[in-house]
Amino acid sequence: MALVLLPGLSNLIDDISEEKKLPPQVVEAALREALLKGYERYRRTLYLGISEDPFDEEYFSNFDVGLDLEEEGYRVLASKIIVDEVESEDHQIAIAEVMQVADDAQVGDTVVLDVTPEKEDFGRMAAATTKQVLAQKLRDQQRRMIQEEFADLEDPVLTARVIRFERQSVIMAVSSGLGRPEVEAELPRRDQLPNDNYRANATFKVFLKEVSEVPRRGPQLFVSRSNAGLVVYLFENEVPEIQEGSVRIVAVAREANPPSRSVGPRTKVAVDSIEREVDPVGACIGARGSRIQQVVNELRGEKIDVIRWSHDPGQYIANSLSPARVEMVRLVDPVGQHAHVLVPPDQLSLAIGREGQNVRLAARLTGWKIDIKNSTEYDQAAEDAVVAELISQREEEEALQQQAEERLAAEQAARAEEDARLRELYPLPEDEEEYGEEQPGQEFADEQPAEFEEAELEGEAGTEAEPEAEAEPEAEAEPDDTDAAVDADPDQEQVR
Repeated sequence: MALVLLPGLSNLIDDISEEKKLPPQVVEAALREALLKGYERYRRTLYLGISEDPFDEEYFSNFDVGLDLEEEGYRVLASKIIVDEVESEDHQIAIAEVMQVADDAQVGDTVVLDVTPEKEDFGRMAAATTKQVLAQKLRDQQRRMIQEEFADLEDPVLTARVIRFERQSVIMAVSSGLGRPEVEAELPRRDQLPNDNYRANATFKVFLKEVSEVPRRGPQLFVSRSNAGLVVYLFENEVPEIQEGSVRIVAVAREANPPSRSVGPRTKVAVDSIEREVDPVGACIGARGSRIQQVVNELRGEKIDVIRWSHDPGQYIANSLSPARVEMVRLVDPVGQHAHVLVPPDQLSLAIGREGQNVRLAARLTGWKIDIKNSTEYDQAAEDAVVAELISQREEEEALQQQAEERLAAEQAARAEEDARLRELYPLPEDEEEYGEEQPGQEFADEQPAEFEEAELEGEAGTEAEPEAEAEPEAEAEPDDTDAAVDADPDQEQVR
């Protein structure tokens, strides 16, 4: 068969490569696969309305398509095995037919033949299939390249440019590095900041939240402006002490999208110093707040509290409630991580924060359940009684949970023992094969003293570590006038 001409084939590949940001070799491979699917469709249409389709999924596995970029065309090639008697014309060829052109041919050899149909015979349905498959293969290649490019990025924060808007999401253009082509990323509504102005071509720092591996319409990358990782990145770039390692960020609690419009976004950052002579809070704030102001500007005016981390949970909790002044912190239930914080009456609303935001962020930052109490009305005996009852309930729940886990483990062990007994009585075919392959003397190796088995079990049990229970922080606050504004104590580090 002659070469099927495709005028402008080279230009077509170059245009697709530039538009889809794919290498030309990838576009050529996708085009070959699409033309092969079109040929399969052409062969199947020959049987429409005449008889049942005789081709299975692997029938065309020996077919391929060759592109000729110089003459701008393609050929369909089939690899056939030389046999004495032909049973399948698409997979085999008779030795007598091959001997007419190759005297040294032998049975079992493979030859490649041109089986290209005429361009007029290819058909409209086959051409449509080729077009659909080509579009799908190009999308798959784009998705695969994006996954490889962005999945293992060392720096998850990117510079994004606003392109357009879809429903409540913002579609942005991001790049993984200098010289790399831009790809689209989606910024969902829940990951946007309330103070951002997403106008066309505006640029923002975004946190790469997810690289979707599921085929979907639209961008494959999901970015966020509300992720706490963005705050960490901004501090690392503004504070040289963090880059050098003398200051470290221990924890971040962020509420970028408060539940009420009357409450603005706020973040609490706990920092610690590796070197004793370095002040971690001062290093993050900078001279006259110059360093932290850069972070605040990038987050469009979001309030940020930088507090000092402490090994002492009581001191850490007191620091986390900044800018409120704390009189005492009682760790009423250290196991359950429950603390009572006593503050003066004039500091009560400031400690709680507007709609409980301050104490809620402090609880997330420290991992403790914090109850704000008025120091003048605090009844320690009554509060201890309430806490004791809560501790008793928690211990009962833990005991019930442990009993349920032990019962489940016992049931699983009994089921495994029963399965082993039944398998011994009614062996499966694979068990019989293993038994037949067993070497002489193996039965003596399997019989071990009981004390030796117990020693092995004790050794295995000694290497197992129980997972630590992670307490979920909760914030409880007494109702109070949360709109009251009180000046912070000058000893507390604060950025309002």
